Amino acid sequence: MPKRYLLYGSERYALAILRPIQAVIRARGDETAWFFDGPGAQDLYDDERLLTVEEVRAWRPLAVITPSNAVPHFFSGVKVEVFHGFDAGKPRHIYIRGFFDLYCTIGPRDTLLFQELAARLGHFSVIETGFPKIDPFMAEFACPLSPVREPPVILYHSTFSPSWSAAEILYEEIRRLSREGRWRWIISFHPKMNEATRAKYNALENDYLRFAEPDNILELFSKVDLMCSDTSSALNEFLLTGKPVVTFKNRRPGPQLIDIHDPRDVESAIEQALTRPPTLMQAINDYARLLHPWRDGQSSARVLDAIDDFIARGARNRRAKPLNLWRKLKIRRRIGYWGPV
Repeated sequence: MPKRYLLYGSERYALAILRPIQAVIRARGDETAWFFDGPGAQDLYDDERLLTVEEVRAWRPLAVITPSNAVPHFFSGVKVEVFHGFDAGKPRHIYIRGFFDLYCTIGPRDTLLFQELAARLGHFSVIETGFPKIDPFMAEFACPLSPVREPPVILYHSTFSPSWSAAEILYEEIRRLSREGRWRWIISFHPKMNEATRAKYNALENDYLRFAEPDNILELFSKVDLMCSDTSSALNEFLLTGKPVVTFKNRRPGPQLIDIHDPRDVESAIEQALTRPPTLMQAINDYARLLHPWRDGQSSARVLDAIDDFIARGARNRRAKPLNLWRKLKIRRRIGYWGPV
């Protein structure tokens, strides 16, 4: 019998993260289906199957795989979190919500922190697999850097939280620079970005600036020479390309970034980054190797192997998961299911 895997999303970005896993599942002759409790279902392809709550319960998947922070406890199967991005220094990245049997971590730092929690709490397992989202791009990331374009192309990406985002603070400077024509700009925001901020940047479109909303921001990386950002997890994905990143008040700065604290420094920081200083480029390469040492494009396969191994060991952890009654009630209310477990 083919194995059945439910791919579960709460945002559109789940598509880019879970589709590489789906490709491996299908290549192995097994079956996938999708469930969304938020945006994303409308972007499924014709050959991707969307299930209702009742259909999921009847289908009885072997595992539920998600980058979301929670998962319905009333779905059958091993509950697996694969994360929605790299740790950017935000406090909710290393956070145990009591829903998951297995965490498939991205890199060594996450693995160590989650393993320490697993040893103490005992109700989940941890396996380092790498990040499935970047599987299709690993061959591209391994290529030597191309020369900087003429004119250079800059990707501006910001996270959505007002306390973390620099989009409003840098708006006037980006507006000015985009009208000068020295550089071309591509703007891409987190799906939850404030609509008023999104509209302001949309209105900036001209011959030197365009707005992009791809399902997968990685599709833009080969089209640009550097990224400007703040404290978004996407900047870590970008650093895997070996290209520079200019950040504004990053919460975890380091030698791999050009971090500024004054909007007036954006222009000079970009100028510096475009020269690709050797010290900066070496720091980027060193950081990328530590961030995501897996370079074979097989992270999705490792996720499935980790699930198989967990099931082969009895699909049980040392302790039972917490009751989690309040969070379970919130999921039931969001999905609209009040039936039995």
